[in-house]
Amino acid sequence: MSTERLRVGVIGCAAIAARRMLPALVDSPDVEVTAIASRDPAKARRFAERFGGAAVEGYERLLERPDVDAVYVPLPALMHADWIERALRAGKHVLSEKPLATTRKDAEDLVALAAARDLVLLESFMFLTHGQHQVVRDKVAQGAIGTLRHLTAEFAFPAKSSDDIRYRPDVGGGALTDIGVYPIRTALMYLGSDLEVVGSWLHFDQDRGVDLGGSALIGAPDGATAHLSFGMEHSYRSQYALWGSHGRISVGWAYTPPPTHSTVIRIEQQDRVEEITLPPEDQFANVVSAFVARVRHAVPSGLEGESVVGQADLVDRVRAQALLRPSPTRTRTETLGYPS
Repeated sequence: MSTERLRVGVIGCAAIAARRMLPALVDSPDVEVTAIASRDPAKARRFAERFGGAAVEGYERLLERPDVDAVYVPLPALMHADWIERALRAGKHVLSEKPLATTRKDAEDLVALAAARDLVLLESFMFLTHGQHQVVRDKVAQGAIGTLRHLTAEFAFPAKSSDDIRYRPDVGGGALTDIGVYPIRTALMYLGSDLEVVGSWLHFDQDRGVDLGGSALIGAPDGATAHLSFGMEHSYRSQYALWGSHGRISVGWAYTPPPTHSTVIRIEQQDRVEEITLPPEDQFANVVSAFVARVRHAVPSGLEGESVVGQADLVDRVRAQALLRPSPTRTRTETLGYPS
């Protein structure tokens, strides 16, 4: 395998790219940012001046460049499938912002295309790379809380400005797609892939045309359950807890801990409480390292393949279950604005 730096192009000048992922890419000794593309040439120039690389007008032109081995795609959710497919067909490895695809069908097609072309396709679910979750998994495996009976996971934050992309239905906005995927992925991480959506509810804003929050009740074959809540007009909350037959373990800042934050894992048992403080960790840098390791050395990652498809499938079923719930005056399908 090559020991040269991975040459990465960026398709889109999103806020998450500027705030977290581009700094992580630039700081990596294994990556060279060679090009940044935008449909707005002025924005591409601003980003290139700040982070390096060539400013490129138009995403297709970036894919044509021979100095790009891989691309990072921070576009709006509904644009992911199209541009990920184009990047794969252009022979580029892809690191995509989550969700990689908004439907199971798209996720399956993209995963299959990457495999057929022997290319790497990773979903930037950065929280999965943080070491605190491995500590929790180890504690559960060691019997710290006995048999897992129930999981709660909650992720929400206050309302953004009215022009925030999350309020735009035309590009895949809404709480389920942008925020609900975190609690859903948590359920998959601890309860396994064979899950049933018992019920779900989405709070839909008719004026904006997007869901602002919701909840889902999930069941596992062994009888364990999960209650997942999410929203984007709430006070901030980012945590999950596992409740077992002999104790409870919780993560207080589960999804977006700053790179300077020392995370705390709390274990409660009948006669004792233990708190484990972990050193600070940059989960965006971890994603970059995982991507490079997968491309250069074929190191397996939990951010690809069946885990991506399973995530998209469970989101589909949460959405579908909410649509099946009738409204007093109209069907849920009509209320949510989805095609019947």
